[in-house]
Amino acid sequence: MVVGLSGVPFMDSSVINLFVAAYQQVNETQGWVRIAGAQKAVLHVLTLVGIDALITCHPSIEQALSA
Repeated sequence: MVVGLSGVPFMDSSVINLFVAAYQQVNETQGWVRIAGAQKAVLHVLTLVGIDALITCHPSIEQALSA
């Protein structure tokens, strides 16, 4: 699953919790979640809470799909 965030200027804890839940669900079935196109402020939040350690972040959807 690739989640495109290019149009998301702000992120709160509810979205962080959603990412963690998605990661756990997909990881159980040997799948993957990738984040694409996060704006600088959103990427900063993802890094602060450590989501980037679970879910890889890519500059674009195309790069996320080919990773």
